[in-house]
Amino acid sequence: MPDATLLDQVKDFANRPNPYPVYAKLRENPVSRQDDGTEAGTWVAATHGTIARLLQDPRVSSETLPPADRPRTGNPLTDLIVKPLKDWMMDRHRVFIFRDPPDHDALRSAVMHQFSRERVQAMRARSDRLVADLLNEKCGAREIDAVDDLAYPLPVTVICELFGVPREDEPKFHGWATQLATALEPDSLSDPEIRAANSRTFDAIGGYMGDLIREKRRHPQDDMLSGLANHATPAGVKMGDYDLIATSILMLVAGHETTVNLITNGLLTLLRHPDELERLRQDPLRAPRLIEELLRYEPPVQFRTRRTLSPIDIAGVTIPEGADLVLLLASGNRDAAVFPDPDRFDPDRSGIRHLGFGGGLHYCVGAPLARFEAEAALTALARRLKAPRLVEDPPPYRPGAALRGPEHLRVAIDGIA
Repeated sequence: MPDATLLDQVKDFANRPNPYPVYAKLRENPVSRQDDGTEAGTWVAATHGTIARLLQDPRVSSETLPPADRPRTGNPLTDLIVKPLKDWMMDRHRVFIFRDPPDHDALRSAVMHQFSRERVQAMRARSDRLVADLLNEKCGAREIDAVDDLAYPLPVTVICELFGVPREDEPKFHGWATQLATALEPDSLSDPEIRAANSRTFDAIGGYMGDLIREKRRHPQDDMLSGLANHATPAGVKMGDYDLIATSILMLVAGHETTVNLITNGLLTLLRHPDELERLRQDPLRAPRLIEELLRYEPPVQFRTRRTLSPIDIAGVTIPEGADLVLLLASGNRDAAVFPDPDRFDPDRSGIRHLGFGGGLHYCVGAPLARFEAEAALTALARRLKAPRLVEDPPPYRPGAALRGPEHLRVAIDGIA
């Protein structure tokens, strides 16, 4: 199969259960051009070394979103005046994962100032309690759906509590987050129907967040949104309203979508490796090393997209200026040059330099939170599920190739301890 078709195979839903053989083919050429009908083409970095280098390269831009273009309403006044203004505001205030320095750095610093170690650590014990409560609700069941019953409600509750979102409003975020997560899929950027749906969803969640921000300014509480809305960083950085809305949406969506996949992929992997499930049940202190291996072996984010600002010579090829770039993180995590026997799940391997949380300026802000949420979920599942076994393998997968994980994970059990 020619190299030009391999990226299409990565995106092909038929390969969602197991994209790793396609990644292996792509690693035969560390950086390869994939024909996308444009002169520059799309370039894929598939080895650990090339991905790590490009994540740090200032000639690689994260500003990959096309100009905003909300769907027309049919109202001449709205389409001629309001629509262009909203499009302009959207372009000026992208979420910071799609922005470059210095804007990215200023917005990220404001988030990190509020995303303090103390605030995040306070959620560790809360995660343990939430997992216990969610499993207690299923006592007496002989089957659970690990996604609907645990992997989704846990992180959405944690991130909503961190941001001070009222508990009764948490269900609203499911549909919003599912839709907005499509922005990470390359083909969605050129699909007018998906872009229109994303615009409508962003307006809906943006309106909600704008109201909540005003409430936090009137009645601040001890939560991240109150902190971001009312206080500057020690360096004097304070977000304006539009950047605050965009950042809040990013944190609320990314704060649980990726963790859902981490927990679900983790349980699926453990059920396929029952010896490791039993070892975790016997020794919960194995959880941190097991989660690091999961982030290598089955990362929740398979790839991220970038664009080159100037020509880049790497691995014997020259990526031209203005080319779309795919950093295939999950492929780099299976690179035999870095990880011996890379297709083996081995929590005892040493020096796991995985790319599960990306790298460089855009290293995942919520990595500590995701780690201990996964630890709370997987240790409790290992300890409390009696004789767990998969109902179907492979399970049904969510549509996305970038945010890859099961849509449902049905597990038959003999009970819950």
